[in-house]
Amino acid sequence: MKRLSLSLAVLLAASWLVAQAPPSPDPSMQSPSASSTTATAGATATTRKITAYTLPPDIYQKAHDRNRIHFRLALIGFVYGVLALWLTLKWKISPKYRDWAERFSKRLFLQSLLFAPLLLLTVAILTLPLDIYSEMVEKRFGISVQSWGSWTGDWLKGEMIALVAGIILVWLLYVVIRWSPRFWWFHFWLITIAFIIFVVFIQPWVIDPMFHKFESLQQKDPELTASLERMVQRAGQNIPPERMYWMGAGEKTTSLNAYVNGIGASKRIVVWDNTIAKMNTPQIVYVAGHEMGHYVLLHIPKMLTIISALLLVFYYLGYLSIGWVLARWGGGWGVRGVEDLASLPALMLLLTIMLFISNPVGSAISRHYEHQADQYGLEVTHGLTPDSNQVAAQAFQVLGEVGLSDPDPNPVNVFMFYDHPTISDRLRFCLSYDPWANGGHGEFVK
Repeated sequence: MKRLSLSLAVLLAASWLVAQAPPSPDPSMQSPSASSTTATAGATATTRKITAYTLPPDIYQKAHDRNRIHFRLALIGFVYGVLALWLTLKWKISPKYRDWAERFSKRLFLQSLLFAPLLLLTVAILTLPLDIYSEMVEKRFGISVQSWGSWTGDWLKGEMIALVAGIILVWLLYVVIRWSPRFWWFHFWLITIAFIIFVVFIQPWVIDPMFHKFESLQQKDPELTASLERMVQRAGQNIPPERMYWMGAGEKTTSLNAYVNGIGASKRIVVWDNTIAKMNTPQIVYVAGHEMGHYVLLHIPKMLTIISALLLVFYYLGYLSIGWVLARWGGGWGVRGVEDLASLPALMLLLTIMLFISNPVGSAISRHYEHQADQYGLEVTHGLTPDSNQVAAQAFQVLGEVGLSDPDPNPVNVFMFYDHPTISDRLRFCLSYDPWANGGHGEFVK
């Protein structure tokens, strides 16, 4: 679940959802290149019998190289982000922006209206070189086919969304800090959770269309729509064909993806054009069935509950530690206290470190839920799709070849950053899962 913009980043955890405005594909669904070799490999994997996840030597080397680069980028990104926040304190950038804001107005909202964009854009610009390098890596491996002009436009749109959210959240944060110095961490936690739920609800309607074109899947591919409708009905969900969409991703990326997002009336199924081009209908139905599993198995509210609990702990630890941090270094930074707008980078820095330390826990929980969704996809397509286990295995083989998924990733990388099981493990599970033998039934779909 993601390219996290540090402009709103880690203190304002609600922005985790806002800053990743373009739908974030499963890491194993990203394709390496538009080369004819890879395309042919993906097409072959669509129909041949799969017994294990394997890659030709040249694609294996690409997958291994890309995975190693991404591991290093994840570590460097953490250090780089911490450095960017520290520099805003060391160079007294934050107090300077606070002084401008206080001269601008005595009202906190108007001060936040000036202070938040200045600070968040400064951090975004400081971290922009890493964003550019990451995009260069994606272009090197052929994953991104987006022009630099288009990429810049998306970056600017993402920052504008983050700034709007940032102004509101920074204002509310310092309202509650000044209103309730002892319990601001709890009140802001309530605000954060409400904001996350709000963003999840509006994202399909408001944010996603800013980055991609959506059209009726029923008009684009009636056969696929009918197959998805049968799967949805078996899952006992209410997503009519009117809420199934084709998304034009091919002009920007060669990635493959199909997903379900939204809440209630905004819930929808989205299939990328690249996926329709590279996978057949039964394989796409399995991928969508996996995504449907997240909703049926209540992974969204469960993850929200876990995230909420972690945020509550982090906010409380931030409350306990920020006083000591500012007493020790605040004078040199020009920060008057936690109620001072200039303390924002220090709060963000603390939460950045806490989130990084806890990342293995979140990744392990996510891998567990993704495994359950894989299982649900097998169960919900069993009986709808002939030889559904083999179809699922073929789907993962396509995703692995086209997405350059490393068959042998670094175990430390998996432990720290993998929010999905390895593609090898997922494919192996698809081939071995058979609760229907001897008259049995599935765990989730009876």
